[in-house]
Amino acid sequence: MSQAQIDLSVIVPAYNEAERLPSTLRRLHQYFAGRAFTYEIIVVLDGPSDNTRDVLFELNGTIANLRIIDRGVNRGKGYAVREGMLNALGLIRLFSDADNSTDIVHFDQMKLVFEKGCDLVIASRNPKDVAEAVQAVSQAYYKRLMGRGGNAIVQLLAVPGLWDTQCGFKAFRADAAEQIFSRTTIDGWGFDIEVLVLARALKYRIGIIPANWINDDRSHFRLLDYLRVLGETVKVRYNLITRKYDL
Repeated sequence: MSQAQIDLSVIVPAYNEAERLPSTLRRLHQYFAGRAFTYEIIVVLDGPSDNTRDVLFELNGTIANLRIIDRGVNRGKGYAVREGMLNALGLIRLFSDADNSTDIVHFDQMKLVFEKGCDLVIASRNPKDVAEAVQAVSQAYYKRLMGRGGNAIVQLLAVPGLWDTQCGFKAFRADAAEQIFSRTTIDGWGFDIEVLVLARALKYRIGIIPANWINDDRSHFRLLDYLRVLGETVKVRYNLITRKYDL
């Protein structure tokens, strides 16, 4: 298929996801079996050190329209999502976490928001963004506490008015995906913030849907990663002020 013949690309970044990836891919396969639009599922292997690669290739052939981008070195989630977005063929390009904390059925609501003219649509777990947002299974207390503190800094430095920048379920029109991700520099967890900063700087219209989010305690995101995200947020702010981005 040539560029932009597919209705939807779903990008799933995968580091050490041998346990969680199979059920997520089967859920995607089940969802698309009942839909009329064309699609592809892109798994970007971000240099896993477990047997994620073996598990994925065993699934290949049982999951329809599966594409695998295999990167041998671990660079980070931001890098993996960028690789997927810039290699995707979809008119809409969605990235979704490998743990399926935000189920693919949320895309049904995203489509309605795209139809209203938005260039990207994000899911939010924060009722300050959209009233119906909920964490059906919540994070540990320390993660919620760190998240609130970090969000205050993100609000100050990066994207005021967006209260959940980190939910791993965001979709973009093809042109917006290419314009934004071709400019991103953050390879780590803070890439979401950079993406939203660039979207605003490029005058793209951002829509928000409520997430019914289910926490997975096997998350790779650790306490130290909160500090890394804050450092990356400062870097994004610096890049914006010093006009490092080609805008």
